[in-house]
Amino acid sequence: MDLTAHPCFDNAARLKYARVHLPVAPKCNVQCNFCDRRFDCANESRPGVTSALLNPEQAARYVDDVVRRDPSIRVVGIAGPGDPLAQAPTTLQTLRFVRERYPEMLLCVATNGLALPDNAEALADLQVSHVTVTVCAVDPEIGGKIYKWVKDGKEVLRGSEAGERILQAQRAGIAALVKSGVMVKINSILVPGINDHHVEEVAREMASLGAARFNCLPMRPVPTTPFGNLQEPSKGTVHKIRALCGQYLPQMEHCSRCRADAVGRIGHVPSEEQLVLVRKHAATVVSERPYVAATSEEGLLVNQHLGEAKYLWIFGRRGDGFILIDKRQAPSEGSGATRWNELAQLLSDCQALLVSAAGASPRRLLDAAGIATHQTDGLIEEALDAIYQKRALPKARNNDFRCGKGATCGGNGLGCG
Repeated sequence: MDLTAHPCFDNAARLKYARVHLPVAPKCNVQCNFCDRRFDCANESRPGVTSALLNPEQAARYVDDVVRRDPSIRVVGIAGPGDPLAQAPTTLQTLRFVRERYPEMLLCVATNGLALPDNAEALADLQVSHVTVTVCAVDPEIGGKIYKWVKDGKEVLRGSEAGERILQAQRAGIAALVKSGVMVKINSILVPGINDHHVEEVAREMASLGAARFNCLPMRPVPTTPFGNLQEPSKGTVHKIRALCGQYLPQMEHCSRCRADAVGRIGHVPSEEQLVLVRKHAATVVSERPYVAATSEEGLLVNQHLGEAKYLWIFGRRGDGFILIDKRQAPSEGSGATRWNELAQLLSDCQALLVSAAGASPRRLLDAAGIATHQTDGLIEEALDAIYQKRALPKARNNDFRCGKGATCGGNGLGCG
């Protein structure tokens, strides 16, 4: 990978190289007072806007298409239209697909940082080389004026508590990325009367954390937002603040505030043909699911009831054998059908799920999502071989599981007697 080929991090690279953004992340865990996310919109050019939404499989094929049309593309990024790490499994799977296809491609993510501490290691493992974190304040009181709310798990915070929570996450996440060798750029939105006196302090602290670039962006008022009645900062104001921030970090001054489905070189306005292309892939039904998931205590045997599984082990084919692709945290207990819908999304790249037993409700929902649930036991590798060879699997001894104990089962992990 040529780390100097990222057009957002290197001013010279923008003249030679292009990028493509994959709109796979519609959800957000933070509501900023300057942001209005819009899907299926071709009329605005700003963050939070996309013409279509893609799933990971569609996104991978879309990348194949755009790279074939434009060989100058060196960066595949995910920047929304929500926050990529608010639905980390989808984002990470998309990046994994691209990494498998294009080992030399630069991978990039833009995030508000709230979920960054939990995902920094996974991003580094995928060789994500560049991450942009939007940090608008390093004072919780100022942050509380910028964020309408911050949702951390099931907890919704407002005011200075919201500002404090996201700031702590940003600090920890950025430090973890820098330690892993990931290049970090800071985007700081300049909001008149809110943080315009404070952005220099943001740059100073971000430099101390090891960030590599700083991008002071003048807020673009969006009429439908709480800050919609504010005036966009003047060029003179922006220039002055960038000069102050430049004492601490190199400044990015060529940002074009890209859409979540941006493609081509920075500053290039997507053509109608390009917008049609992303819509075309969004409408394509992708049936190819390369992986198989399993519930297991140790990753060797199928020996857990779906209800008690804390993690899902994800396997794929490699040559004549199989390889562990990922280990994903299962959705939390106690949320009913929502839990199983979240599981279906988590396993959207899997054709099958191996369990020692599972209830009727999750089996029904997973089946509707195109994921076959197989109740079996024994070696995972033998079950994988049967699935990929399209042979029948041995039935688990507890195939008609009805004891109702689920996660409270005190057995030996090999099924009911």
